Amino acid sequence: MAERRSREPGLIDGLTADLGGPRTGALLDRLSAAVDWERLAAPVRELPEYTNDGPGRRPWPATMMLRCLMLAKWFNLSDPQLEESLRDRLSFRRFAGLCVDDATPDETSFVLFRRRLREAGLHESLFAGVVEQLAEAGVLVREGAMVDATIIEAPRGRGRGDGTSTRDPDASHTRKHGRGYFGYKGHIAADLGGVVVDWRLTPAREHEGHALDEMAAVNAWPAVWADAVHDSGPRRERLEAGGTRAWIAYQRRRGQGELTEEQRRHNAAVARVRARVEHAFAMLKRQFGYRRARYRGLERNALDFCLTLAAANIKRGAFLLGL
Repeated sequence: MAERRSREPGLIDGLTADLGGPRTGALLDRLSAAVDWERLAAPVRELPEYTNDGPGRRPWPATMMLRCLMLAKWFNLSDPQLEESLRDRLSFRRFAGLCVDDATPDETSFVLFRRRLREAGLHESLFAGVVEQLAEAGVLVREGAMVDATIIEAPRGRGRGDGTSTRDPDASHTRKHGRGYFGYKGHIAADLGGVVVDWRLTPAREHEGHALDEMAAVNAWPAVWADAVHDSGPRRERLEAGGTRAWIAYQRRRGQGELTEEQRRHNAAVARVRARVEHAFAMLKRQFGYRRARYRGLERNALDFCLTLAAANIKRGAFLLGL
């Protein structure tokens, strides 16, 4: 089944080509050039709704829908806000590939499209595709990976009259710096240029070291930089045995009054490098407004976390490419 087709740009599109916010338009032009969107959309076009030649309503173009999801991430838009912005902002319509008089996807279309991505695991393919293209462009720094994690809070819920609760059953409690949290924990591994190359989303109680072990098992990193929460003799040995230099900060052992001078120097060296991984989380939280879990359930929030990281990588890639 062929995708819906947008109309060819007409007279109205020509007359409005210079309208819209110049800063937003220039930003979207750079982001549009950062990756090959047709290539990113190729796995989506393998879904049955895109390959079925039988009767039925044609799906929205895969490239357009991916671009719309990224717009929602870059500008911190809900589905209703995304629909409204596409109807209202010329720069958004041009970026998505919509002419002025084209039909506009509604919020339900975005909900269904995300569900199809999740069911087929294509959000992971999208993330990997962005990383692959940035690697081919030569902007990845392959000297190793910096790992870190952040707590993504979820609503604690409230009780219902029947004894059940609205609390997310997949989220969990944890404590950090004496404060209690409820939600999830987002784990990332970034190259030295700040591009996220791997990720995990777990309940908040999950120890960060487990995510590092999983990511290290599938990535051939020359080195890894991590904070003291990952300090474990067996973990260091596993990493070193696999050819990965373990730049993991030391923490005091039971009965140890102070770190040795050598350990302090090691920790300072680790901190100087690992501080760069905070830039990725700063983009997610400050620029994208990604501070709390937006859905119920681990699978839905994992898709959301993955798409947010893909959007961050595209924006970081545009900067590294000098666009």
